[in-house]
Amino acid sequence: MLTGSNFKRWKQDIEFALGIIDMDLALREDEPARPNDQSTADQKAHYARWEKSNRLSLIAMKRSIAEHLISGLPEHMNARQFLEAVGERYRVSDKAKAGNLLSELTNMRYDAAMGVREFILKMLHIQSKLKAHEIVLSENYIVHQALNVLPVEFSQIKIAYNA
Repeated sequence: MLTGSNFKRWKQDIEFALGIIDMDLALREDEPARPNDQSTADQKAHYARWEKSNRLSLIAMKRSIAEHLISGLPEHMNARQFLEAVGERYRVSDKAKAGNLLSELTNMRYDAAMGVREFILKMLHIQSKLKAHEIVLSENYIVHQALNVLPVEFSQIKIAYNA
């Protein structure tokens, strides 16, 4: 279900689900010319497959978007255009997510609820999420950030690292 902050995952899930049942033709190919009296049986069959794929893809995508999010999306477009429109809508959300991750990383403070190892692993996890948003932070930065936010009782770790 697309909730607003999970577009990338939602898109992967939709493409996988439609691909696995072989209904992703409308996502992979442009709309073929509508058949007419001169069209061959193959052209008519291809258009029918594309049209069915388009219809079912649109239904699947719309059913997997939260009701309050679907209201502003255009109605009359094919499946590929609809997916692109949803992507454009959530491109800004992706930038906001990266900003939130940066803020979370810089505002992290160690508390005794978790061990130092878990604290540093959490920082590394945020670093890897930022890398997915094309924001690369060096491991040295993460180490220094972790050392800077550790309380005074961990001064031995800081001294050992600096030595």
